[in-house]
Amino acid sequence: MSVETPAETADSEVAEVEELAGELGDAISNLPAYERFTEARAAVQADADLQERIESFEQRRQEFAMARQSGEATQEDVQEIQRAQRELHSDPTMAEFLDAKEELQSKLETLNEAISEPLTVDFGGEAGGCCQD
Repeated sequence: MSVETPAETADSEVAEVEELAGELGDAISNLPAYERFTEARAAVQADADLQERIESFEQRRQEFAMARQSGEATQEDVQEIQRAQRELHSDPTMAEFLDAKEELQSKLETLNEAISEPLTVDFGGEAGGCCQD
């Protein structure tokens, strides 16, 4: 009969927690909200026209950000980028993706809270951070 050393016990505990984390990941991937999100994301990625519009919007947004940073952005520029974003988000495929993403984020936040409660730390937000009060 062998007795585990403290290091072996710690390794065993870490392995058990990693296994549980893998099971949690598997369970999350089977949630209807996750399945809806992945299907909606695939639909956005498969829509060539929508991809072009997203790319165009991202280019315009980067140009706006540079203009704002240099102090050259106008209120009209702000309104134009907001209009372009509303137009992009009103596309049915994009709207479904954004709604599915929001639903999944809500479910993940609920899980984060459940994990964080016994740890007395925001697991998803602070566990990896340094020097946070």
